[in-house]
Amino acid sequence: MTEAGDDKILKVPGSKSITNRALICAALANSKSVISNCAPGDDTQAMLDSLQALGIDVTKINNTVTIGGGLNLEDTKSVILQTRLAGTTSRFLTALGALRVGQTTIDGDAPLRRRPMADLHHALSSLGVSVACSQVAGHLPVTVQRGSSWQARIAIDSATSSQFTSALMMIAPYMTDGLEIELRGEIVSRGYLDMTIGVMRAFGAKTEMTENAIWVSPGEYCGVSFEVEPDASSASYPSAAVAITGGNLTIAGLTRNSLQRDVEFFDALSLMGCGVRQTRSGIQITRDKNTQLRGIEIDMSQISDCVPTLAVVALFAESPTKITGVSFIRAKESDRIGDLATELSKLGANISEHRDGLTITPTPLVGASLATHHDHRLAMAFALIGLRVDGVVVQNPEVVSKSWPDYFEDFKTFKN
Repeated sequence: MTEAGDDKILKVPGSKSITNRALICAALANSKSVISNCAPGDDTQAMLDSLQALGIDVTKINNTVTIGGGLNLEDTKSVILQTRLAGTTSRFLTALGALRVGQTTIDGDAPLRRRPMADLHHALSSLGVSVACSQVAGHLPVTVQRGSSWQARIAIDSATSSQFTSALMMIAPYMTDGLEIELRGEIVSRGYLDMTIGVMRAFGAKTEMTENAIWVSPGEYCGVSFEVEPDASSASYPSAAVAITGGNLTIAGLTRNSLQRDVEFFDALSLMGCGVRQTRSGIQITRDKNTQLRGIEIDMSQISDCVPTLAVVALFAESPTKITGVSFIRAKESDRIGDLATELSKLGANISEHRDGLTITPTPLVGASLATHHDHRLAMAFALIGLRVDGVVVQNPEVVSKSWPDYFEDFKTFKN
């Protein structure tokens, strides 16, 4: 945290989502890449360790990573990759492994083994990849291996995780004829597909997207110098602290032109009564302590990682907030609808759970011990409640190491 006059400026970690995409592209690139402002945390480290296990030269100095590129797709060696609790990492590496001649086995810790992977496995199989789950179909551990030929077209149910589609997109330049992806139905988390296209293009890929289709041309990635944006999802927590307590804060380096749709979280805070503006330093969030927060109705399907954060802010509004469009977040690190409702209810909060979201009706709160369910986003959001409610205990706070290892140290600077 730095201060310029009365303005507080905070630097948040680099985007985890962008970092993972950049690392996959860099591993496949035809020359060395230097990726700066990489996200810290377990998910990024799991990706780096896995790339090294695949034979990629990786050098890390602070948050700058040099990736040697040139992944040997003809290598016949069998490799086992341990992705711990990292859902995105495991899915992207499953697709990456599908390009190899040798077998690649992707595994993770018990909670990750419970997360659904079937749609990705089915998609890879239909493209010609050998896919074998050794324990439960559609779950880790899975072993993948390149087949004898590639299919050039595939249709995907858009209601499935955008991570599955992004995984296919990133390996598509290395398929014989590239890939055409038909997106059927309403697209969940379209912003993440736009992000994937942005990163792929930065590494030289040729790809286009229309309302319901994606085309990726055959080719190869080029090594580049790439700077990762500040993480918009992480920015939601200090921004929410300002909404809850009043004051002002600028998220350094974050802009409304971000590849990340989660910058739209600031629009939600604006609707609730906060001031939001773009400055030369970043995005500034303010709230006069004498101005009450308003409840809102909001479809968060495109900014679903921010659901726990907004739910916590809604506890302190003067009217109810209804969050919709996020049924798919029940299969994240936790059930981010059911588990969130259960834990907030321990505070005395009036929470109505519905199929695709929550309704939060403000009511007086009391302290409680809140379980985090192996979910870093629940832990970081729950900590914010303690800014206004005494006696809040966040269980297993170390889960924040997944994306922001220094969160609770930095949290001390959120207070105004």
